[in-house]
Amino acid sequence: MIYKEFELKEDGSLEGSKLTVYIQETASPKLKIKKRPMVIVCPGGGYEYTSDREAEPIALSFLAKGFHAAVLRYSCAPAKYPTALLELARSVLIVREHADEWWIDRDAIIVQGSSAGGHLAASFACFWHEDFLAEKMMGDKSASCKEVLRPNGLLLSYPVITSGEYAHKGSFEKLLGDRISELNGKMSLETAVNENVPETFIWATYTDGAVPVENSLLFAMALKKQNINTELHIFCEGSHGLALSNHLTEGPEGKEIVPSCEVWIDLACTWLKNKFYN
Repeated sequence: MIYKEFELKEDGSLEGSKLTVYIQETASPKLKIKKRPMVIVCPGGGYEYTSDREAEPIALSFLAKGFHAAVLRYSCAPAKYPTALLELARSVLIVREHADEWWIDRDAIIVQGSSAGGHLAASFACFWHEDFLAEKMMGDKSASCKEVLRPNGLLLSYPVITSGEYAHKGSFEKLLGDRISELNGKMSLETAVNENVPETFIWATYTDGAVPVENSLLFAMALKKQNINTELHIFCEGSHGLALSNHLTEGPEGKEIVPSCEVWIDLACTWLKNKFYN
């Protein structure tokens, strides 16, 4: 396995912001698979921190199931929008630039996010084609430069989406700071979905008391209006922040083991395999 860390230094980046990659070596003549999809994991944490429970354990689970994986430790408060978005864009560029070296299918780069990390992942899916990102990343807003930033899939775990009635207000306060009145509408992602958003997999729980299930439903409905193929799973029970929903990501209070939700990563991997291995 190849293991590398890349320090991220975008406008506003905080110390400790980094991309960590986990690459399966597939150069062996005994392996039919020559290139694999890459899943970039964005942990949650309300834009206040990045959760250990939603970081490496999720990445290593995808690695064990046949995918390359990476973890983005993005800048949180006091960093403000768009710092984390720039760091995710840079992460996609790093992965694409090393695609041949790391046996990555450059047309199979998937962004995964949990909770506020889901908001970051979905923000990138909605905004990757905008001029300001290409200019910040490459100093060029041409169509060819923008295309290098394109995500090929989106995986969302109980994501923060809306700044409206069902908002997780703390996430938007940490993300936007004193610009919240200016940007609150733009960052309500059910209104930002467009034809450039990739196919999406979403899961959430009906009983999530922190980020209401309506966040996932609103985003799924917006995707449907754009005719973007989407797989949506709403599990009947489970609190917020389940991560893998098993003992591997159980927190100190023991609320995160919900066996009925544990299947989400198998469902997500089946979705990925059907999309990228067929």
